[in-house]
Amino acid sequence: MMNANATREDFTVSRQNRLSQGQLNMLQTCPRKFQYTYLEHLSSPVTPDQREKMVWGSRFHLLMQQRELGLPVEVLLQADEQMQRCYQGLLEAAPDLFKLESPGNRQFRAAEHRRIMNFQGYLFTVIYDLIIADETGAQILDWKTYPLPKKERTLEENWQTRLYPFVLAETSDYAPEDITMTYWFVQSADKGDDRQSKSESWTFYYNRAKHQESAKYLTHLLNQLQTWSQEYEMSQPFPQVAVSEGVCYSCPFVTRCQRGEGSGFRVNEGDRMTAFSDIEEVEL
Repeated sequence: MMNANATREDFTVSRQNRLSQGQLNMLQTCPRKFQYTYLEHLSSPVTPDQREKMVWGSRFHLLMQQRELGLPVEVLLQADEQMQRCYQGLLEAAPDLFKLESPGNRQFRAAEHRRIMNFQGYLFTVIYDLIIADETGAQILDWKTYPLPKKERTLEENWQTRLYPFVLAETSDYAPEDITMTYWFVQSADKGDDRQSKSESWTFYYNRAKHQESAKYLTHLLNQLQTWSQEYEMSQPFPQVAVSEGVCYSCPFVTRCQRGEGSGFRVNEGDRMTAFSDIEEVEL
């Protein structure tokens, strides 16, 4: 069953061995970008549009947390018509998630639920926007405040999808087959047309094979990180992503990597994809 808090072995934790799903995504996508961002603390300015989206996303997560805690949400909704539409669209699309618990069904429910796992000397912390668990299984719910990606493979291969069920299976009594993870893309309800008025969702069904696969991938990536870190200490930079991957066009370090204008670097328009891998989990 579910314990309110995950446990971990005691070990020395440094800044370098704390990892998140966003860091795993970046490490896998481009090790050099990981070096610039997390080892050298370089970053690009946040645009007003990006900041506005981040603030809106934080407010929506706060709204859903307050609702789960039984606190009033009217003040958060009154001043934002878009949030009203998205909130109502989510409630209409997933009424079973928000119905009152029946007397015979004992559930564990928690918003912004944090769990910690020690894996091969690295400390992983995950935060579930909402988790619902009972004797039969556990559902991990995640609110996304951007559009549903066109390619489901993009979601399935994202490290948030891999890591969140993995940590739950490792820190609870639930078998992998008893765990699901569902993303709710709440802005689908804000399209304002007849085709779509409710939130869209995508569910990942976990199992033993996927759990073993995630452990294998994670072990491989951490081994690479250890090797690259040791080489970095000897002034050898982390590897760059191959140009053919088509992910450099939107990277703030494209010039630093000598892949900007005048370097002969070209990106095909068809290679441009939403940078889902760069999106970090909202923490309240």
